[in-house]
Amino acid sequence: MSPGRRPSVVKKTSRQSSAKATERLVLDPAERKAALLGVIGAAKRRLILSLFRCDDFSILDALAAALERGCEVEAVLTKRAKGGKKRLKKLWGALEEMGAVVTRYADPVVKYHAKYLVADDSTAIITTLNPTRKCFTRTWDVVLITQDSSVVKGLLTLYKADAAGVPLPSRRPLGRRLIVGPERSRPEIRALIASAKHSIRILDHKLSDPDVVGLLRERRAEGITVSVLGKQPMGGVLPHGKMMIIDEARAVLGSTALSTLSLDFRREVSVVIHEPALVKQLNMSYQQLSAKAGAAATHLPGDRIA
Repeated sequence: MSPGRRPSVVKKTSRQSSAKATERLVLDPAERKAALLGVIGAAKRRLILSLFRCDDFSILDALAAALERGCEVEAVLTKRAKGGKKRLKKLWGALEEMGAVVTRYADPVVKYHAKYLVADDSTAIITTLNPTRKCFTRTWDVVLITQDSSVVKGLLTLYKADAAGVPLPSRRPLGRRLIVGPERSRPEIRALIASAKHSIRILDHKLSDPDVVGLLRERRAEGITVSVLGKQPMGGVLPHGKMMIIDEARAVLGSTALSTLSLDFRREVSVVIHEPALVKQLNMSYQQLSAKAGAAATHLPGDRIA
């Protein structure tokens, strides 16, 4: 190499560089709890999280241990959950008793259904599961662990607004990867479906919104392959997690269901994944479940089945 000449460097976009080394997916039921416990256990200064349901004492014990080692723990909880008022009060009480700062989401209508955690303002978890015994053993769910600064910053902004009971900023301050509802769920989900060039794969047992179902029918009529795993049997795995894969190139996962209540009336958080290795991992899981579902995966709600 000539003196003074620098080696050529291929610049990566922020999207390319952020995901490869700093994100991982956990799909195996046996590993989900360990993944959450690992992030909670490594936190040194601050943990923020949202909880919709929680009946796994090891998670609560890990939060208590974090408090004991001097880590601040702040949680925002829903005030409403189907059949869960007594359990919610127990959860509130348990967290407050151990010293956590607990905020009951103030909106009188919107349920706080989002499922996320941020440790030390640097590591985030976005997941489809609740920390319950059921979701740790018997359901299809996924955990994304990421150090993508845009995702972390977006979740911190969301938490700050929701804990204070103030609206989100009207512009797009939460980053390009986060889909936060009810403010942005419907238009961004519609845009993703409309962008598909050849395939749309959906895992969502609550798919029912007439507008979304109608759009999926239109895309199918245009020649796009539409596959849906909903309530049909999936080889003993119970449906719970929500995921959509567009053209086998982009995936969306999180708490957002394709139902009217979820799209328009609940605090939901989902994340868009572009990293090829991670999308491939989700595709493989989807294909395994689809093989067990058989022909039922080609049906949309309302289809006439011969």
